[in-house]
Amino acid sequence: MPVEFIGLISTNDASETHQSSGPLVDLAYTRKFARAHEDADFDRVLIGYSSGSPDNLQVAAFAAQNTERLGYLVAHRPGVVQPTTAARSFATLDQFAQGRIALHTITGGSDAEQRRDGDHLPKAERYARSQEYLQILKRVWTETEPVDHHGRFYDFEDFLLSVRPFQEPRIPIYFGGSSDDAYRVGGAEADTYALFAQPLDQIAEEIARVRAAAKDAGRTDVPGISVSFRPILGATEDLAWERAHRILDTTKERIEAGKGIKEYRRFLGDGARSVGSQRQLDAAARGERHDRALWTPLAAATGAPGNTTALVGTPETVAQALLDYVDIGVTTILIRGFDPYDDAIDYGRELIPRVRAGVAERDAANGASTPNQQVAA
Repeated sequence: MPVEFIGLISTNDASETHQSSGPLVDLAYTRKFARAHEDADFDRVLIGYSSGSPDNLQVAAFAAQNTERLGYLVAHRPGVVQPTTAARSFATLDQFAQGRIALHTITGGSDAEQRRDGDHLPKAERYARSQEYLQILKRVWTETEPVDHHGRFYDFEDFLLSVRPFQEPRIPIYFGGSSDDAYRVGGAEADTYALFAQPLDQIAEEIARVRAAAKDAGRTDVPGISVSFRPILGATEDLAWERAHRILDTTKERIEAGKGIKEYRRFLGDGARSVGSQRQLDAAARGERHDRALWTPLAAATGAPGNTTALVGTPETVAQALLDYVDIGVTTILIRGFDPYDDAIDYGRELIPRVRAGVAERDAANGASTPNQQVAA
């Protein structure tokens, strides 16, 4: 089964290593960044969500208007709007984008960040709400008769969505998290389950737990598995590692100067970390290097507020490292760089073709046999 590649776009040129010199919403850069991913043969790009960031549905609409093939994975936080409102917003966007939209469910790992959007539910309750929310989305995207719903968190009557998603039967749902509640909800409801980069043994453990949760929920298919990495490439191994250490040094300098990831630390607010972030830190505590090319010091330096674990090496080395994850069941690879625009171009030139070729060879050798994975109504 062909691997799916996801990048990440934002509305200005910034990362842990540098601050953008332009406006927060830079139209020219956003257009250029999206087109760079399309030219690099990414399947989709993630557009993130936080309480203070530009509205990502509008970012996706703008980017989709300026590309032809690229898909958009729009992060969405259940509880901020009613699920019926989200259903028509995403369906309308999917119509304008002609079927290029997917929804990435962000239940929320930080109580402080949730409160900025007026959400005061504790984390376990948020996961229960997310499950009801996703079940509503699936139903109203596919039902042809008016829907009544009387649930724990939502109550509405006689709802019928006039604007249907362009995709049939519905818009794909991605879901992230590494807690027991996350496995239970995502295993039951997600089409693709998203994890942060960790050593192979830790990812294999999580894949098993997601699949067990899907089975416990009575599913006959299994969710796809996405893992997020920060590749650092070099023409030689030495050059790749030199670059990795420059990135680490610059990131630490910016943190010490009160720059860089201060917004991430504000995001954490109460000091709480998601289980996914903690698992990255646990891997860092086990050692700096794992498996073929996994490197953890950037996660340790930043506190792992998101996707912060790197793969370091030549394109050949990093491609083989990614294929190691494919071999244990990963179906989607999310990659983004520390020089976001230039790295996206390099990934398209040096990394993505190698991984796609390796997956094609494996499919040919195995008769393209894969677990039953599909978007179910």
